[in-house]
Amino acid sequence: MSYKRILTIQDISCFGQCSLTVALPILSAAGHETVILPSAVLSTHTAGFTGFTCRDLTEDIPSITAHWKKEGISFDAIYTGYLGSATQIDYVKDMIKDFGSENFVSIVDPAMADNGRLYPAFDQAFANQMKTLAFEADMILPNITEACFLTDTEYRESYDEAYIDGILDKLRASGAKTIILTGVGYTWDTTGVVVFEGDNKSYYKHKRISKGSHGTGDVYASSFTGAYLSGKTAYESAVIAADYTVRCIEGTISDESHWYGVKFEPALPYYMDSLKG
Repeated sequence: MSYKRILTIQDISCFGQCSLTVALPILSAAGHETVILPSAVLSTHTAGFTGFTCRDLTEDIPSITAHWKKEGISFDAIYTGYLGSATQIDYVKDMIKDFGSENFVSIVDPAMADNGRLYPAFDQAFANQMKTLAFEADMILPNITEACFLTDTEYRESYDEAYIDGILDKLRASGAKTIILTGVGYTWDTTGVVVFEGDNKSYYKHKRISKGSHGTGDVYASSFTGAYLSGKTAYESAVIAADYTVRCIEGTISDESHWYGVKFEPALPYYMDSLKG
């Protein structure tokens, strides 16, 4: 397994097991040097908490990246999660151009929507700007809602394979390269992930856990990225990430006091073992 230097750009929710507090330990457990660039600092995440604090760090990004340029720093990969503004999206696009080393890969989780709706902080203008980042990236990891906003497709709660194929076709026509489409389930008791790489489409199905958990998208995207940069194929990485995320949820759902995230840390040995196969 090669040792990679990854830059991940997303917010820090100090409490709540999401974003950078998930990405940093998971990518490190995968054996990679993990560099972080916080887009904002929040006291907690915004799902279920009230009165949280938030400091936007957009104005700090140019000086940070200017220092990195001066030092000649480069990255094997840039992986983005929650970005707070269209301005931050533009900064990320510049970083992808400026800091890539040989065999560089850009991985974008367009974290902006779920369950048919944009997150409260975002509007259609933000979604349109996210298109410009997603369609330039080497790999994207949208859920179905995010894929609908990226392709101007009407969201459906019930769908068939033809509907999913239509979304994939639109993503590819817009410039998407490798697509990891999450949360795709054709039966009530299953869900899964569709991987479209080159001209090949694969589907990994696994059981659906009815109780959702905050932060699972970040767990999935981070564990996928760690696996892919460890030399796994896109499909192998998608499977590893799905199985690990399910393991994290299963280790959490019986604890009602842990409603704000998933206990991903006890399952890290399982994830690390899966990378050895």
